[in-house]
Amino acid sequence: MTGLPWLRRLSALASLDDGNRRRLYEHVCSASGAVSRDDAAVALGLPRSTASFHLDRLVRDGLLSVEFRKLGGKVGPGSGRPAKLYAPVIEEIGASVPERHYDLAGEVMATAIHDLMAKGGSARETLLETAYARGREAGSTEQHFEDVLASYGYRPEADDDGGYSLVNCPFHRLAESHTDVVCAMNGAFLSGAAAACGIAGDRIAEDNREGHCCAKIRPTS
Repeated sequence: MTGLPWLRRLSALASLDDGNRRRLYEHVCSASGAVSRDDAAVALGLPRSTASFHLDRLVRDGLLSVEFRKLGGKVGPGSGRPAKLYAPVIEEIGASVPERHYDLAGEVMATAIHDLMAKGGSARETLLETAYARGREAGSTEQHFEDVLASYGYRPEADDDGGYSLVNCPFHRLAESHTDVVCAMNGAFLSGAAAACGIAGDRIAEDNREGHCCAKIRPTS
């Protein structure tokens, strides 16, 4: 998932370096239902204020979610205020340095394999069509193409000629071992994203420089 921006994902994972915060997170994740701050504090032998502080920090960092519900089965006037309860987020949060998006590659490839098994056809064409469609989906969420590139970890840097170099490959390890497949998928994804942002497809060009993505963005002709 891209979900949280990269820096926020790093911050979320770093927040678990605190011992009490990590224990609270593990307690909530292992519970059969949403947990109140009072129950968490008692279970871990922490002051209520300490448990509350760390639970709310885990919510801000995107690791826990909050719901409000009246406990004890009481409803209506006089039943008291709803309790604040904590639950783990459904989606996982991962981050790497440099930024990678192997989940995106897996999603594209799995979708392509599914379509190929269902409909048959060319494996290469199915992969490229799937990657292009996923790129258009990604491009539709941002106003500017450069923002799409940044959000997926390409780290675009302006060239002197008015184009962009992509100084990071979001699929680096896969591209090293399966260059032809991954670079073709990458090019189709970028072309789809460019199309969604109104960028001409012929601006996506090959880039064989060491330490860069296999593609670059040509200047406007």
